[in-house]
Amino acid sequence: MTILTKADKLQMLNSHIRSLEYSKYGLQLDLMQENAKQNTNSEEVSRIQALIADTDNQLEALDEELTTVNALTE
Repeated sequence: MTILTKADKLQMLNSHIRSLEYSKYGLQLDLMQENAKQNTNSEEVSRIQALIADTDNQLEALDEELTTVNALTE
């Protein structure tokens, strides 16, 4: 049994999603900056792209949990 209410869970999920969205946007900015360099480091571009993909996977997992929690009854 959990003491977290549906509202508590939704608040936590939304907070985590927001945090990941901020992180993803920061990574997108990093990628733009790296690509804007005259001597772009392809390894750095690949690293940033992999981090963006990981973030997308995390967001997808949290979106699935959000759907689950939204379906809960109080």
